[in-house]
Amino acid sequence: MAEAVDAVVIGAGVIGLAIGRALGRAGRDVFILEKNDAFGEETSARNSEVIHAGIQYKPGGVRASLAVKGRDALYAFCAAHNVNHSRCGKLLVATSADDIPKLAALKENAEKNGVDDLTIISAEEAAALEPGLKSYGAILSPSSGIVDSHGLMLALLGDVENHGGALALSSPVLGGRVASDGIELNVGGDDPVTLKAKTVVNCAGLWSDRVARSIAGIPDETIPHLKYGKGQYFTYAGKAPFSRLIYPLPAPDSQGVHYTRDLGGQGKLGPDLKYVDTNTDYSVDETRRAAFAAAARKFWPDIDEDKLQPGYAGIRPKLKGPGEEGDFLFSTPALHGVPGYLGLYGIESPGLTTSLAVAEHAVSLL
Repeated sequence: MAEAVDAVVIGAGVIGLAIGRALGRAGRDVFILEKNDAFGEETSARNSEVIHAGIQYKPGGVRASLAVKGRDALYAFCAAHNVNHSRCGKLLVATSADDIPKLAALKENAEKNGVDDLTIISAEEAAALEPGLKSYGAILSPSSGIVDSHGLMLALLGDVENHGGALALSSPVLGGRVASDGIELNVGGDDPVTLKAKTVVNCAGLWSDRVARSIAGIPDETIPHLKYGKGQYFTYAGKAPFSRLIYPLPAPDSQGVHYTRDLGGQGKLGPDLKYVDTNTDYSVDETRRAAFAAAARKFWPDIDEDKLQPGYAGIRPKLKGPGEEGDFLFSTPALHGVPGYLGLYGIESPGLTTSLAVAEHAVSLL
């Protein structure tokens, strides 16, 4: 016999927690199911922890429409909930003379997305802001920043629980079926149970397409086949050389190897991007040290390669392949025909930044 529940969110990454919070605030009774033994152990915990301004996304896309709203909501949430963060700013640098005209085009793209605080500065002005930086000019983004992702997720979970919601860890969704009066989910773990929910939101990230395919009645042709984009990070021993984030100009599928730092002052480079076949290999290839140093040397000529140490790796759930720009996909009943089911696929960068806006949009769709 299935246990009747109101709303189930599958996945307790930053997106699942934010949607659980938004559903609770809307008066829904929420269960969040997480297969791991802690929340946010995958994509949400293995990224740059950057608050993105919304600069490079294709205007008119879902990411572009949510970026500025999400950025502003995240800063407000962090301030209200005492989540550690810093509006440290970012420089997107031209690393060659050929990049110079691209600065104006990138700024124009950002303005179409509602980013209204960018300034193009000269190489001399960039070097005055960040001694040790080499560039041919740059875009200054004062609203970019960094956030404690674990602290953010902890605060989101606190709000979920304050509104009567619950998180069940070590509770994988093993399968299910679409019924006439809801969606049944077979949940594993120490105490297996079958839940029948009025609403199911699939926020399973790297596993979202597999979870969807395990639920009989969701048309297979409406479920994408995710691609896995692995990115590695190298940390930098010693004092962080820059106070702002330093990025090269973005490519369609990646923002390139860039310099960021955490809130404790630890500098790091990454991520690179490699499409892989598995979504569970988080090893770091130490032989990539020289390649990381070479990429960074284009804007940081004095980098000491010997101070680069293997850090960590993350994997993004991507809808597009190499060289292609992806987007977020909200799969609604208008697409798949299943009442009460919302599938979120391809929620990669800037998922952390836009989590609150994603949640608001998801609830509006429900």
